[in-house]
Amino acid sequence: MVSRVVYGRGSFNQLPEIVESKRVNTKAPFIYLVDEVFKGNSWLTSRIPLSYNDEIIYISANEEPKTSQVDELVEQIILSHQDKPSGIIGIGGGTLLDLSKAVSIMLTNEGEAKDYQGWDLVKNPAVYHVGIPTISGTGAEVSRTTVLTGPEKKLGINSDYTPFDQVILDPDLTKDVPKQQWFYTGMDCYIHCIESLQGTYLNAFSKSYGEKALELCKNVFLDTSFSEEEKQEQLMMASWHGGMSIAYSQVGVAHAMSYGLSFLLGVKHGVGNCIVFDHLEEFYPEGVALFKEMKQLNNIQLPKNICANLTDEEYDIMIKVALSLKPLWENALGKKWDQIMTPKKLKSLYQLM
Repeated sequence: MVSRVVYGRGSFNQLPEIVESKRVNTKAPFIYLVDEVFKGNSWLTSRIPLSYNDEIIYISANEEPKTSQVDELVEQIILSHQDKPSGIIGIGGGTLLDLSKAVSIMLTNEGEAKDYQGWDLVKNPAVYHVGIPTISGTGAEVSRTTVLTGPEKKLGINSDYTPFDQVILDPDLTKDVPKQQWFYTGMDCYIHCIESLQGTYLNAFSKSYGEKALELCKNVFLDTSFSEEEKQEQLMMASWHGGMSIAYSQVGVAHAMSYGLSFLLGVKHGVGNCIVFDHLEEFYPEGVALFKEMKQLNNIQLPKNICANLTDEEYDIMIKVALSLKPLWENALGKKWDQIMTPKKLKSLYQLM
């Protein structure tokens, strides 16, 4: 679990006080990995406390994070600074938060990021790392994984060393999120909840967080009585609770299939989950019905026919990636999941998209 959290409007202003106490020495910089959408946005960037050799690296979040991207960032940081960083601070959505977690791990572990895709493969503690979400829903700020697309698979670095040492939850930072992105990341949280609460891995700990996150998602996407500020606050906490829920259970069919779409077609995680979930009435009938209601109420049109022109070989790639995520399938369908979700069955589902 994340050991230290601050929450509240304006809490981003506590960043200087938080990080300076963790500075190793004046030659060991803090590296800020920031979504490039904030480049030139002085409202945010002027409040980043740069001292000594501290550095801001702006990164595009237009594509899913890759293992090769992590390796390039680590090399850039090592070559640019004499001492190992005092810490990595990620400011942005799920892509930036996942990159920040992965970079902090790879600064203290040998090899390439792809070598650590899996469960509990990390041997050495990461450097100090801080997560500051500017969009809500992915749960990346609280999870023990960092989801990366590698040369052969899309899979997280899932370890006890992955979670942030400190998280700053400031709802003000989410105020300018475009509506489509707001919906897609919010639905990532909603789908987390549905998959966790209906999964075979469910336990009292994950259930308590999942139920609260689901309640908050319904407030945000179905109840028109809440102000925009209240929705910002509630979705930020839904993201946190949803992330906690799956940290102690698992996700399911939608996430497994979304990984296949992302690996082959580069579909962003949130929209990929929505495209898949829209066709999963067989597995989550009530959850999908409510999703369709949310979609209609918020005037969201999902991309269609993204798999229409794929070859059999391309379908096989997506199927291989999706079926490799065994814990997700077991959570969704039980220990005999592979008798239910055969390659033929999975292909028929992808063909609906």
